[in-house]
Order: sequence, then structure tokens, then C-alpha cells
Amino acid sequence: MRISLNINNYIRDIEIEAGDVLYDALNKLGFTSVRKSCDTGSCGACTVLVDGKPVPSCSYLAVRAEGKNITTIEGVKSEAERFNNFILDEGAAQCGYCNPGFILTVLAMRDEVINPTEEDIKNYMVGNLCRCTGYVGHLRAIKKYLEAIK
Repeated sequence: MRISLNINNYIRDIEIEAGDVLYDALNKLGFTSVRKSCDTGSCGACTVLVDGKPVPSCSYLAVRAEGKNITTIEGVKSEAERFNNFILDEGAAQCGYCNPGFILTVLAMRDEVINPTEEDIKNYMVGNLCRCTGYVGHLRAIKKYLEAIK
């Protein structure tokens, strides 16, 4: 079946199979920043925003995304780079594999949760795993970023 996807404010047509997930469609269209790791929707590496909400693209059917706004890291490049500098300053990045999904989740939280507490941040970020570092540096980076954008 042929569907149209609005990705980073550009309409892209793609031929998909009935069971294709959004990750596969984005990958076919050349969005290599969307990473696949667990294939179960629990690690966050494949996270994209659908209508501003973080979703695991490895378990979200592509056909469900038709008519919705999909945002990948390429669609928020300058803000992603700004937040990534906080991650780097806090020593919270090693391999960077999880960064695109992690950053998109933080940007969604920024827009959804007003003045989040540390507990709010931890709860919102629960679906994003980093296999290289602990989360203390990530938490510091998020707090400093949110403080800087106030």
C-alpha cells in the first residue's frame, strides 16, 4: 500500500507492507538517525516524535503515522545540537547511539511538562536506555538545559 508521511514538515510518499513499522519506513526514506536496538519498543533508541509525543518507531505501525506530524532529529537540528552540548559538558555521551531518541524525548518533555521535578524527569525518561553511561550525567544535563532555556 502507498502512504504519505509528513516527516519534518515535508510530505514523503512511500510504498509499505501492511505490517511495516515506522522505523522501517523512515529507514527506507533515508532517515538513518533513527536507530534500532531492542526491536520491542523498550530502549528508546528508535524514538521519534509523532504529533509532538515520543513513540518507539520500531513498534509503531507506519500506516498509523499517515496524517500525523513525524519529527526526527533532523527536524530539530539546532535545538538538538544545543541540548547535545549539555550532554557533552556533563560527560554523559560515549558512543552516541542513544542520543537522537534521548534528545527527542527531552525536547518533548520540555514542551509537555512545565517545571518538571527530578522525579518528573526520571519518569518521563524511563523508556530511554543508555548502555554506556549511568544516568547521573544525563540527569544533570537535562536539568541544566531546562534551566538555561527558562
